[in-house]
Amino acid sequence: MVYYVNHSRIRERLQFMEELSALGRQLLDRWEDGWLCSLAQERLMHMAIEAVTDVGSDLIDGFMMRDASSYEDIIEVLRGEGAVDDDLARYLHDLVSLRKPLVQEYYSFGRHTRHPLLEHLPERLPQFVRQVDRFIESQPLK
Repeated sequence: MVYYVNHSRIRERLQFMEELSALGRQLLDRWEDGWLCSLAQERLMHMAIEAVTDVGSDLIDGFMMRDASSYEDIIEVLRGEGAVDDDLARYLHDLVSLRKPLVQEYYSFGRHTRHPLLEHLPERLPQFVRQVDRFIESQPLK
């Protein structure tokens, strides 16, 4: 059973994720240790987390998947339903696990170097976009 899938909202968020990917590449290319790049990486990862989980929630609602109980569970539902593959799901799980430290524990978030997840963000966000597009196209009653 398929409920209303807000394709335009999903598409806007996926396009935004592609922009974030390009910005991530620029940040990596211009990285200099210090507060400015550290804060930029935090905001970039936070925006990526929000975009991934917003798209995930839209897919869960639109395709009547089981309810997710947490940000990490959104990723697990997407993996379980075949919207993303296991490899991407592992990365996204690690990424969304950063939400609490970024949003609630921002004062103690480690800012001394590039975060390891930022290194792969520019390639992983477009991968998410492609896999979500494929998933939506494969669903009956678009």
